[in-house]
Amino acid sequence: MAMAVHYWWFILCIVAMLNIAAWTVSSVLLSRQRDRFTVTSYRRRRWLSWLSAGYVAGCAFRSFLPRIDLERICLVESGLSSMVVGRSVATLAELCFVAQCALLMHHAGSSSGSSFTVITSLLLIPIIMVAECASWYAILSTNYFGHVVENSLWTVSAVLLFASFIFIWPHSDRKQRHFLAAMMIFAIGYIVFMTTVDVPMYWSRWNAQLAAGVEYLPWISGFLDASQPCVVSFDWNIWHEEIPWMTLYFTVAVWVSIALPHAPDWTTRSPIAGQRN
Repeated sequence: MAMAVHYWWFILCIVAMLNIAAWTVSSVLLSRQRDRFTVTSYRRRRWLSWLSAGYVAGCAFRSFLPRIDLERICLVESGLSSMVVGRSVATLAELCFVAQCALLMHHAGSSSGSSFTVITSLLLIPIIMVAECASWYAILSTNYFGHVVENSLWTVSAVLLFASFIFIWPHSDRKQRHFLAAMMIFAIGYIVFMTTVDVPMYWSRWNAQLAAGVEYLPWISGFLDASQPCVVSFDWNIWHEEIPWMTLYFTVAVWVSIALPHAPDWTTRSPIAGQRN
């Protein structure tokens, strides 16, 4: 079964390279279509594209160097595989992704007059910053409850986004509704996965820790421990619960990120080519 982990890792690496290529194509396409957008619209799309680059790069790094944080398990013996390095990369990448969502939803909410969507856009980054703190707490202390909080907050964010899509639906045209429908499908799938697989997985691990009377690490000791080289293992029994979420995270979520710079505007471009705001 160790070969199954090897094959999975190989596929992750191939997908990571394809994702980098896809982002490059997306960026070039956006540049070539510059004349189609107002100055404001193009500037927003460029921000979305660069934020996507941060997320794509972070996910590619984590695809090449997968790890299981609390167990200090990885697939590559390298200083870059330490839990501190990996979590730092993940934190930056995830903040890039949520910033994409916040920027796009603030635009859609402001243009459509949906105060709920605007408020949601302002709440997304603070919520995920708390989630990142919870993740760091889990990694440094080895307490799975931190991951329960982290992934619950991500789920709450997805619910807020889904509600925002509903609020701006009546103010959207056909093209915008096609985009919203695709995002709704993604949000529903994400919420279902998180509530039925991911959060319950970490909840059960936390309960197992409680039953075993596990003593958690102090933060300083935890930081030193998480900075050490990881333990290399291709044991299927260790990785099989991590593979589903990692696979979806490094594929579907990345594709959504790459697509966001090409989302429709909720403002009408001036029909006169030379007039841009």
